This record gives sequence, structure tokens and C-alpha cells, in this order.
Amino acid sequence: MTDPDHDVPWTALPRSLAPLLAEHVPVFTEGLLAAVHRDVPVYAPSLCGPLRGEIQQGVESALTRFLDLAGTAQPALRDEDRLVYELLGRAEVHQGRPMDALFAAYRSAARTTLRSMSGVAMDTGAEASVLIVLAESVFAYIEELSAASAQGYALEQSERAGERDRLLDTVAEMLIRGHAEEDAVHTAVLAAGWTLPERVVVVALPADRRTGLRSRLGTRSLLTSRPGELIALVPEPSSPTTRQELGRALAGRNAVVGPGRAWQSAPDSLRLAVLARDLLQHDPGDEGPLWVTEHLAQLLLLSEHAMVEDLAALRLAPLEQLRPAQRERLGATLLSWLKHHGHRAAMAAELLVHEQTVGYRVNQLREVFGETLNDPQARFELELVLRARPPQHRS
Repeated sequence: MTDPDHDVPWTALPRSLAPLLAEHVPVFTEGLLAAVHRDVPVYAPSLCGPLRGEIQQGVESALTRFLDLAGTAQPALRDEDRLVYELLGRAEVHQGRPMDALFAAYRSAARTTLRSMSGVAMDTGAEASVLIVLAESVFAYIEELSAASAQGYALEQSERAGERDRLLDTVAEMLIRGHAEEDAVHTAVLAAGWTLPERVVVVALPADRRTGLRSRLGTRSLLTSRPGELIALVPEPSSPTTRQELGRALAGRNAVVGPGRAWQSAPDSLRLAVLARDLLQHDPGDEGPLWVTEHLAQLLLLSEHAMVEDLAALRLAPLEQLRPAQRERLGATLLSWLKHHGHRAAMAAELLVHEQTVGYRVNQLREVFGETLNDPQARFELELVLRARPPQHRS
């Protein structure tokens, strides 16, 4: 972009040269278009099609503007000119092309124009110093055109990315709210250019764990925000490998992964993820996420707290006659006994005591609970209420 604090090269171009070159603008234009057609084949269809006349007029305007700069300190582009070249850059985005082709066309145009203008200037007796300034001016002018087009290209990409993000956020909200018609969801997905998975898992994370998450999850996932939290919709892992990959992507983010559901039931996956986050003790320092499917029984018990408390009061009443420390030891022993079907070696390993100690405690349990421990239904209910207790009450 031209720096107004420094001289531009065309300041040194003789004003008298401009009208001499202006007479040849139509010829310069034809030569420029022929060179671009040859050097940048991607533009050949446009140069040979119905847009040929409009393109030719645009090139003639650009060359005329360049010649008008001779002997002045004007910037290369006026506001209206800059808009034209920004639009050319935006058009490249529309066509799905990188800027390489347009830059190549500009370079080809500069070389051809300089060759043509230098030939005319030499025929009029221009000195070598004038030809040098002419070359500097042509390339400086082309740089300005290129910069304007690059800016238009970048602006279009940015706006498109912002619009796509908005559309993807709309899809995410439709899925996690669950009230939209299927046709509306498919329409929104199509507009966003996204692929709708058949099954998803919904992940709940703290709001401050966003950094780098989108790139870690990949383009098949959606990420949206709610007050204080992030919600990610991710294709349900289809194999142990993809599950491990998702676990690595969420490592260290205190994430809770809901169970897999058909996309129509994404709100259910989110509900269970939030419920697990609120009810289960998930250490924020854990490396991996909390997978709801690994804690369904515990989650079921904790979600019916009042009912579990009633059952606990009934089934654990015999322990109330004991001292608190003894009550806790026997409670832990009872849960271990139920889990391991009375196998003393496994119980001893879990409780970190000797097998003889296990035997002593089991005898105490039989004295406290009596025939209750022989009742399958009672044993089932005892295990339920003991598993529902917070971990610190099992030690």
C-alpha cells in the first residue's frame, strides 16, 4: 500500500510521456489480456466468454489511471478504485481459488505492460533513466493492486468464516434443544456445510477450557457456549481407537461425556452429562474425561437421593448402634463383601488389611445384621445404598 510519507516512483515520470502512451492503451490492453490468457489458463474461459468486454474495459481503466499518475504524488488507488480490486479478491474466494492465480495474472500484466510501454517510450526518444522510472512505477502500481485484492480476499474469508460459525452455532443449538423439526435441522446443516452424524455424544466442559478445543475435536464436531460452560457435540466414538482419540482431545479439560444417542436425542445426552457433572465427584485434575456410561448405576442412585436415603435408613439401621469409626469400618467391609461375594483375598486386597482381619469383621457383620445377610433382596438393597454413599464414607 502506498506510504504517503514517501515519494512514489511515478512522481519522477515526465508528464509529457502520459499522452504519448495513452494513445496506445487499447493495444496495451489487448497484449495484456493475451498474455494473461496464455500465462494463467484458469482465466481463459472468462477472457473468451461474455465477460470479455467488461474485463477489457476494466483493464483500460486501470491503465488510464496509471498514466494519470505520471508526474504526481497521488496514491495509486482512489477509494473507488480500491473497492474494484478488493472485489476481485473476494471473487477468488467465491470461485474457491487461492490468490495464486490472481497474483500470477497481475505479474503477467505487469511484465507485458512494461514491455509494451517501454517500446513506445523508446520510439519517442525516452532516455534510459525514464525507462527505469517507468519500470519502478509499473511494478509499484501492480503491488498496490495486488495488496487491495489480497485485502478483499482476506475480508471475504473472514466474513465467510464468521457466517459459517454462526450457522454451525445455530445447528448446535437446534440439536441440544431438541425442539426443531427434522427438515429444519437438515436445512440448517446443509446451509452450514456440515455433516450430521447419525449418533452423537454431548460433552459438557467449563467455559475456561475452550482454548484449542475446536481444533482438537475436528471439523465433524460442534462447539457452542452457555453461561459458564461449553457444550460440544461430537460423533459417537465407533471403536476403542476413536474413543481413545476423543479422550486425548478432552484430556485435562474437566470434561463430562454424555452417553451416545441418535442426534434427535442429543438433549438426553446433554442432560445426563450435566447430571453427572453435578452429582458425581469428578476430580478437575483428572487427565481424562468422565464418561457417563461408566457411572450409570451410581448416577441412577444419586439422582434419586431421597429414595436412596430412605432405603439406607432402613437397611443400615443395624449399624447405628455402633461407634462412628466402627460403623464406617464395617460399612466398608460390608460393601467389599457384597462386591466380591465373600472372597476374603479380594476383600483384603481392597481394604488393605489381613485376611484374618477380614474374617473377624465379617463375623461382626453377621452378629449385627443376623439373617438379613442371607436374604438376596436385602443384599441387593444393601449394595445399592452402600454404593450410593460418598467415597469418603467407605474407608
